[in-house]
Amino acid sequence: MATPTPRDRLIAGAAGLLARRGLRASSVRELAKYSGAPLGSTYHYFPGGKSELAVAAVEHVNAVISRALRRELAATGPVDGLREFLALWRQIVVDSDFRAGCPVLAVAVEEPDEDDDAPLRAAARAFDDWTGILASSLREHGADELTARQTATLVVATIEGTVAICRAQRSTTALDDIDAALVPVLLRAIGEAG
Repeated sequence: MATPTPRDRLIAGAAGLLARRGLRASSVRELAKYSGAPLGSTYHYFPGGKSELAVAAVEHVNAVISRALRRELAATGPVDGLREFLALWRQIVVDSDFRAGCPVLAVAVEEPDEDDDAPLRAAARAFDDWTGILASSLREHGADELTARQTATLVVATIEGTVAICRAQRSTTALDDIDAALVPVLLRAIGEAG
């Protein structure tokens, strides 16, 4: 595995801080400090400032989650892939002592600047990617196009909301609840076309 570059560390650090504090509550100075990078290097790598760094952070998270989703869904199918994805989120919220959520959701729920909605558009692309990856797996396992898309949207939206619930409640019980609730939904989606 390649050693992360200073730019990579900035992006990963920004994703971590966005997951904890959101976009509006994070200044460029704080993003640099959280990443362990000098403020000047932030502007060197991201001359567009906080917005450009936020877009890079969302794209980084999208790439990481998309790889994990593809890997798990290809290896185990939609049901076990979902369970592995839920385990990943369980680890994230527990390891952060319930301080970190999804940086993509954090960016998506904040009102964009009037002149710069690039972070919001990056978040929309991430949600589209995750939904598309899951829908593709559902289709491969027998779901029709409409059912696959609707079920994938339900799953992604449910997981995103559940992570927020876990943070607020300081508990992973909600993840257990949606595991139990979503598995039959996935099985019905796959069975409808079969």
